[in-house]
Formats: sequence, C-alpha cells, structure tokens
Amino acid sequence: MVIEQLPKPVSRQPGPGELFQMLRDGAPRTRAELASVTGQARSTVATRIDMLMTAGLIVTVGEAHSTGGRPPAVFAFSPESRVVLAIDLGATHARMALTDLASNIIADSEDKLPIDLGPDKVLAWVCEKGDEMLAASGRGRRELVSVGVGLPGPVEFSSGRPINPPIMPGWDDADVAGRLGAHFDAPVLVDNDVNIMALGEHRSEWPDVSDLLFVKVATGIGSGIIADGSLRRGARGAAGDIGHIAVPGAEDTPCRCGNLGCLEAVAGSDAIARRLRQEGVEVSGSAQIVALVRSGDLSAARALRQAGRDVGTVLAACVSMLNPSMIVIGGSIAEAGEQLMAGIREVVYSRSLPLATQHLRVVASRARGEAAILGASALAIDHVLSAEAIDAALA
Repeated sequence: MVIEQLPKPVSRQPGPGELFQMLRDGAPRTRAELASVTGQARSTVATRIDMLMTAGLIVTVGEAHSTGGRPPAVFAFSPESRVVLAIDLGATHARMALTDLASNIIADSEDKLPIDLGPDKVLAWVCEKGDEMLAASGRGRRELVSVGVGLPGPVEFSSGRPINPPIMPGWDDADVAGRLGAHFDAPVLVDNDVNIMALGEHRSEWPDVSDLLFVKVATGIGSGIIADGSLRRGARGAAGDIGHIAVPGAEDTPCRCGNLGCLEAVAGSDAIARRLRQEGVEVSGSAQIVALVRSGDLSAARALRQAGRDVGTVLAACVSMLNPSMIVIGGSIAEAGEQLMAGIREVVYSRSLPLATQHLRVVASRARGEAAILGASALAIDHVLSAEAIDAALA
C-alpha cells in the first residue's frame, strides 16, 4: 500500500502588521531585539520598520547602549500619529471623546440627549460634535482612522445595527455604522454599551485578568463577558444580557421587554425607586437613590441591599457557567457604595460552588464613568491596528 505524503504546511512569514503588534505596548525595541523575537532576518525587520515609520505608526525614540561601534536605534509606537472618535450614547446622555491610538483622551464633550429622540437627531449630534472636536483639536479628517460607538441596547456587531432595542424607539435596524461611516469617511464599530464598558474596564484597569464579568447596574442591567482575554458577544450580540433573566419570586413583576420577573424589573433603578415610593420616600432616579444612600437613609440602604441580592442570584448562576476570576460592578447605582456590593457578595459566595469562588473577587469599577469611552476607543483602535489591517494598509 502506497501512502501518499501530504505536503508540508508552508509557514507564513509574519508581515509588518505582526511586527507592529510587538511594539503596541509602547516599550522601545531595537532592530536586533525584534529580529531575535520574530526569528526574521535583520534585513527583513529593517524593511518592515521602514514601512511602519513611513506610515507614522512608529518613531525613533533614541539609541540603545553600544559596546562598540554605532549605537543601534530604538523604535517605539507613536500613538499620537492618528486619532479615533469614541462615542457613548446612553438612555439620557451622549458623550464623545477624541483619543489617540493608545486611548489617551485629547478632547471630550457631553450633553443631555435622550436616546428616544431617534437616530436622525442623535446621529446628527454625533456628526456635528465630531466635526467640532476634530477642528478644535487641530486634527484633519485624514487623521481620523476609525469610530467606536456604544448603544444602550442589543446590537448585531457584524452589521452595526441595533436589534429590537427596548428603550430606543425608532432605532430598530438603523444603519448606525453606515450613516456615521459615510459622514466621517472612516470605519465605524458599533456595540452594546455594556460590552464597551467591559472592554474599557478590562483594558485600562485589569489587563492581566483573563476571565472577567463586568456588570452594569443602572436603569437597565447588563453584563459584558471577557473570556480568555477577549470580549464574547455570542451569535447575535446578545451574550451577557442578564437583565432579562427571570428572578425567582418575582414572577408577577412586569418588565419593559414584555416578560415577567426579569432582573431589571426588580433590581434596576426604576424598580428601586418604585419600592422606595411605596414606603413613602419620594425618589425618581439613580442620582436621587445614590444621594439617599449616601445621606444614611435606611429605607434606601435596605432597598439597595435587596437589589444587590437579586443581582447576586443571577450572578451566582453566571459564576457556575463562566467561572470568572473577577466580577466588576459598575453603572450609576454602583456609585452608592457598599450596600449593593454587600448584597451581591452575600448571595454569590453562598450559592456558588467553592471551587468557582475560591479565588473570585467581586469589586467596584475602577474606570467608573470613563469605562464606556475607553472601551469605545479600544474597539475602534483594535479594528485599525490589527495585524491584518496594518498589512492591508501598507500593501
């Protein structure tokens, strides 16, 4: 019997894009160091460094110590060479920032802008503010390489279109990426707001944590999943939508999604405010709830603690399913402090298996109000600085 030998796989030489990834951390390196890490010939490395320098992506930052002869040049990433727009659209606010390629904020702007005004008015604001920000910062349109957008509802990431968003009337299937892309003449990445908060928190505060669950507790409740160091969106972008998981004992509580007993309907800020009003405490939203808790109001503290327990009930199941090493709690209600956190920890640690909670940390967000902007910036940057995108741009 003759066994036909299969052809040996041909190893692809890493292009300039993969070489560039080694410099994205900002640490300066010489040609010799890059050649040693990649295994490529110094002449190949030199050619690719020249290409990256011509594109403005890296610069010479000095010379390394030499034991004899001419000191070798040292190269590093130049994040200020290009800019991206990061946009955080919430239920009642709109924030935009211009950042460099390392997510350093150059300029930002925030307005009260209800999302239910519809895509025409809200996206017109985005276009106008984006143009103003670029002009005021002295950055030309050609320096804008991408745009990242977070929306307060389910988003089909592949198309950049919101899908049946419950608090965004008129937005269903709106071509957000297409409209903004046509205006700014740049690629536009659109994602759910909690996903970009998870990405921003992870990149800025916990880059060494591979498995992290970010939970936003505000008017709505949702989570972003970081697994094996990457954001997980699911088949249609609905992964992490814990706000519409049913809570035991709340079967008669209607939710704005049309179902009964959803976590958001019993532990979101509207639900907390409703519970307090039933006790005779006049309160209408997240900011007032937080103020009451901080002032020592016992009814508000009890309501927030119970909301934490309800959130913890759902998170205990998530811990068993995903086994994260960290749960980060953010959102406007989390600003109230330890009452919410205590309720969450109480249930998560008591209802999850010891193996899953042995090293689990439940912490408050460090990025806080910056998480969404940092995440939108990272989303936009990753798209244009991937190895494939760099290779295509330099081809």
